[in-house]
Amino acid sequence: MARSEVCELCGSSEDVSVLELPVSDGSEDQSVYVCANCKTQIESGELDETHFNCLNDAMWSETPAAKIMSYILWSQLGRQDMVEMMYLEEDELKLAEQAVAADENKVVFRDANGVELNAGDSIVILKDLDVKGAGFTAKRGTTVTRISLPHDMDDHVEGRVNGTKIYLKTEFIKKA
Repeated sequence: MARSEVCELCGSSEDVSVLELPVSDGSEDQSVYVCANCKTQIESGELDETHFNCLNDAMWSETPAAKIMSYILWSQLGRQDMVEMMYLEEDELKLAEQAVAADENKVVFRDANGVELNAGDSIVILKDLDVKGAGFTAKRGTTVTRISLPHDMDDHVEGRVNGTKIYLKTEFIKKA
């Protein structure tokens, strides 16, 4: 059965594109057609529960990927009552639970204002910081571009100041 190009979550036919499941192997079976509105919310993680009431229908879809995405979104919305109501095949449930677990274990880096930081962002230093071992002070107001996020520390970012790669505590920086 061919899948039509309407959003498999809300039914919209405007600006529909393919979105892979968070734990996808890249196959079409692990992708869903979503409208721009659903895609933007899913990718940003800022879900409008009112909009996603559409999952009441999508969770019963015959398309496994649509059911899995519904499970993931219900979980992110904290709607355990809806998750418990769903029926997924064993392999579908395994994929859905992997995606939810991966999302829960995801390390989120936040600046001093609570804004989420991503690799490649630019930041501004909020206070003069002595750089140990380098013999200089990273001055307040200095912009650091193309930061990286170390895997082993969620309270530091890595960037170059005066040509030297340093770690900066997130409490002393803000997103530029």
